[in-house]
Amino acid sequence: MACPCELLIERIDEPTARAVLNAVATCAWAVEERFSRYRSNNIVHRINTSDGSPITVDEETANLLDFAEQLTVLSDGAFDITSGVLRTVWTFDGGDRVPSQEQIQKVRELIGWHKVEWRRPVLRMRPHMQIDFGGIGKEYAVDCAVSLVERIAPGVSCLVNLGGDVAVRTPRRDGQPWRVGIESHNDVGSPTTTVALHAGALATSGDSRRFVMKDGIRHSHILDARTGWPVQGAPHSVTVLAQTCTQAGSLSTLAMLRGQGARSFLEAQRARFWIQ
Repeated sequence: MACPCELLIERIDEPTARAVLNAVATCAWAVEERFSRYRSNNIVHRINTSDGSPITVDEETANLLDFAEQLTVLSDGAFDITSGVLRTVWTFDGGDRVPSQEQIQKVRELIGWHKVEWRRPVLRMRPHMQIDFGGIGKEYAVDCAVSLVERIAPGVSCLVNLGGDVAVRTPRRDGQPWRVGIESHNDVGSPTTTVALHAGALATSGDSRRFVMKDGIRHSHILDARTGWPVQGAPHSVTVLAQTCTQAGSLSTLAMLRGQGARSFLEAQRARFWIQ
């Protein structure tokens, strides 16, 4: 997942705790192995090296493709899983390197879900185009993990945290909430507020850890697929509370892609959210 991951479990016997830990870790690694663009032995690699040939995908991959397509429609194309190739010109490491418009334009020729032929379960992409599930994969892994815990250890409450995206499926037996801090965008590691979470999920989109600073301008890693440039006027971070982590992550990302309209978008969705 390329991020700190943790599991918090209410007080239970050690064998059950170890079983829950092993299940969550196995689930996270499985999602990583199946859908990471950095692997050379998974479905994403097959798609990204298909060179224009049709690829028949499994049901799980098809579901993710359908979900990604929905987000593309909802964002008017600002979210697009074919935009991962922008990483070849953007590096959000806190440095000051900003690509030229010419560099971005060259990469943009390989971006656009509308250029893809998707007739479930067959996907055909133009040569050199790629997909990247990075925008939805971590939240999906969190939801898979908490669902698995519910099956193998019914009634046990735990909090799954993959890089700040968290979920709780079962309330604690003592009635106490899990307490989750929302990190300050300008003081990494320090919370600005604490959320009492009995059940549900929190996901955050923001630029506190991944950005480029050039001539006093902070460029967020959240890119508009239509332009290839960071979203303008967006908050530093948006945190959303929802029933599942996938829902929370989708809303926080869609809100960031609205730029200055992030707050009004979330208010229209009647979401519970925190903006910095």
